[in-house]
Amino acid sequence: MNYVMVLYILGYVLKFESAFLLLPAFVGLLYQEKTALAYLLMSAICFLCGVLFMHRKPKSKMLYAREGFAIVALSWIVMSIFGAVPFVLANDIPFYVDALFETISGFTTTGASILKEVESLSHASLFWRSFSHWIGGMGVFVFIMAILPMMGGFNMNLMRAESTGPSVSKLVPHVKDTAKILYGIYIAITLLCIIFLTVFGMPVFDAFTTAFGTIGTGGFGIKNDSFASYSPALQNIVTIFMILSGINYSLYFLVLSKKIRDALKLEEVRWYIITILASALIIIFDIRHMYQSLGETIRHAFFQVGSVITTTGFSTVDYDLWPELSKCILVILMFTGACSGSTGGGIKFARIVILFKTIRKELSLSIHPREIRKVRMDGHAINHDVIRSTNVFMSIYFILLLASTLLISVDEYNFTTNFTAVAATLNNIGPGLDLVGPSQNFSIFSVFSKFVLMFDMIAGRLELFPMMVLLLPDTWKRR
Repeated sequence: MNYVMVLYILGYVLKFESAFLLLPAFVGLLYQEKTALAYLLMSAICFLCGVLFMHRKPKSKMLYAREGFAIVALSWIVMSIFGAVPFVLANDIPFYVDALFETISGFTTTGASILKEVESLSHASLFWRSFSHWIGGMGVFVFIMAILPMMGGFNMNLMRAESTGPSVSKLVPHVKDTAKILYGIYIAITLLCIIFLTVFGMPVFDAFTTAFGTIGTGGFGIKNDSFASYSPALQNIVTIFMILSGINYSLYFLVLSKKIRDALKLEEVRWYIITILASALIIIFDIRHMYQSLGETIRHAFFQVGSVITTTGFSTVDYDLWPELSKCILVILMFTGACSGSTGGGIKFARIVILFKTIRKELSLSIHPREIRKVRMDGHAINHDVIRSTNVFMSIYFILLLASTLLISVDEYNFTTNFTAVAATLNNIGPGLDLVGPSQNFSIFSVFSKFVLMFDMIAGRLELFPMMVLLLPDTWKRR
């Protein structure tokens, strides 16, 4: 392990977090809130710590896979530890563990909250909660690489460790240019969402915080009822942008590059759209008697399907009151998640497609042992390493899911609450069912259970491997 290089890059991260904290400080000053001082102070502390971490320049800038995984995992942990402090200093969330839970939930775009009264927070803290979604949505290292040439050719290991999906490829030959393209698309969609929301009557502050949560697929609301009190038009706009944010960003790049034929070949996007339509139609039929009109039923069904499958976590209704079939569909969508290469969480459709194709291949080989069959996706044969990685991911995923459910069961809550709480945090969704449903929160859990769920949130956002690598003794051996 190149420890000097690890500290040096952590210094980079803290300097960028220092800059990010200036935005909620500005919002606090704009609304003449004393909480602005808390964010200014923390911005200064982050900057000084960043300078301290970077005082010793590394002799070797070699950055291999284990450094990449460790740096990304540690960066998200450190960023959350520092990012939670302003909530405490501002007295918006006085208990540090709760503030840390809220901050990790923000950066990992989970949206699970311990707050019972969201509207009592200052504008600065509301902005920071939502802005943390936007920072974590595309990834802090993708942002840094788009701005600075950090490690030459070795920064691909950072992008692989932070990006979502079974494999990560460069859109263009240089990683820095790939990062610029991704963030360019990300910013463009965010601005477009803000414009639509303001045009249709949403206040500017609400539009910014909502767009951060929508495009980052985070789901922190600034109202106690999440999105229920906004107009049907605004709910429909958010539904569309949530679904767009769950699509693999490679599709947008291919469309912008006028490679429409290649864009249409993306299998996971097709299955993602088909799943949304099929799920919404079944739920519409299932809840048709619960609402006054068909239009209202369609709106709520598509909103909740879009919110859950993209792991955003907004809600217009308490879907915990829906029939069992509808709730079962939503729980399944919690696991599927969105597309790889998007800001959404969950297992990802690419992995699910690969898994089913691998099962089909193995079943075929059991009948025809001498048959030579390759697993293909988007017209190309899939590398065996990707299949192996997918299988290992699924194994770790379900072990962590079951282990976490078992660990938090010490709090003596029912199975539905425990299981969906873990599913909601591991898949970065936010609300679950029963005691952690859309009208409830996570404040009921003990400190121990909150730490388990915080681990799950970071592990889920980073696709498990970086957090698992931290637990390996070999990771920490000096080179």
